[in-house]
Amino acid sequence: MKNIVSLRFSGLLLLLWIFASGVYGNQHHSMSCGAFYGRASDLNLQRPPRRVLLVPLLSRDPYTNESSRWPEQPARTLEAFYRKRFNADVTQLRNIWSWSEYYRKVEQTIKQVPPFDRVIFISHGGFDGPVLKNSEYWHSFEVTGNEGKLLQFSEAQPGLKNMLSLTYDTEKNRLFSDYMASRWPELASMKFSDIWRQLTALEKQLVPVDRACFQRHCSQDRLAIRQGEELEYQLYLCELLCRESLFKIKTSEELSAERFFRFMKSLSSLTTTDGMVFFGACNPGSAAPEKTTEPDKTEFLINSTLAGGPHKSYVHLVSAATGRITAGPIGQSSAEDIINRIIMFETGRPQRYLCVVAPARSDPVDERWPIN
Repeated sequence: MKNIVSLRFSGLLLLLWIFASGVYGNQHHSMSCGAFYGRASDLNLQRPPRRVLLVPLLSRDPYTNESSRWPEQPARTLEAFYRKRFNADVTQLRNIWSWSEYYRKVEQTIKQVPPFDRVIFISHGGFDGPVLKNSEYWHSFEVTGNEGKLLQFSEAQPGLKNMLSLTYDTEKNRLFSDYMASRWPELASMKFSDIWRQLTALEKQLVPVDRACFQRHCSQDRLAIRQGEELEYQLYLCELLCRESLFKIKTSEELSAERFFRFMKSLSSLTTTDGMVFFGACNPGSAAPEKTTEPDKTEFLINSTLAGGPHKSYVHLVSAATGRITAGPIGQSSAEDIINRIIMFETGRPQRYLCVVAPARSDPVDERWPIN
């Protein structure tokens, strides 16, 4: 039985190499990103890898029917590859659903075992790195005079802080104020859309619609010319306009150097100085889009001044911040692509669309940013 499993796995690797060879054929690993020109064997990299850490980040693209646990399958394939090909000691960080959970498990790991030669993330991602479900990591609630304020910080990508601010007049509606005073801890852990839905539903119970306003904006004549979704949306807008609001809520996004360097510190703690961090996701090796004037359209991290930026790509940024060799795909990727690219890299086979960056310096990450 053991031999059958080994043969099947060897056959799988052979098929992967044949498939990948036909798709990626550039003689240099990173021709497209202008980072390291040469073969993997030219890198000052621990070879063969003896210790490997796999980090499948569990989340689902909201516009698909994929399983939230999709990264676990490529992680299993890569674990088998590293064990069979290099007899490597392979560890996985399991059940990572949020960055808070990631940091807790990293703290445990670095206390228990030495650093790894390869640290491989498998996840959704973008120009600013790996993505998890946006989760709250800090909140506060206070009442000053007659103003109540709930403030929430959350993150989907390390270094990008999403801020939610909710304010209300404590004297405007006693029932609403009592609700906020008792339920704010529950609200603080929720995402923006859920907070909005819950509080607007409460508003409907507590505040009647101004009928004169409603008739003015949603008269029968106005509604008669709309059908289906247009009609529903018009009624929704009229209710918003003609019901006095009990709260104001707004969101914004900004850079957080503290959160960014906390992530970089975790990477440098996990990875040996001659090791490599690999981001198996879409676009970490892609060239940074040109900076635009709209702040919500800007790729914040790679266009920032963090770690001597702006940087050509996210892997350039991470390599500069950690002093580690960093790699990641250029353009769109998939679970199969991640497996192919890693296997080809580790077996010295040429490929396109992989950006590999060797750091120009090996300064440690600023120690002011702790992991925990």
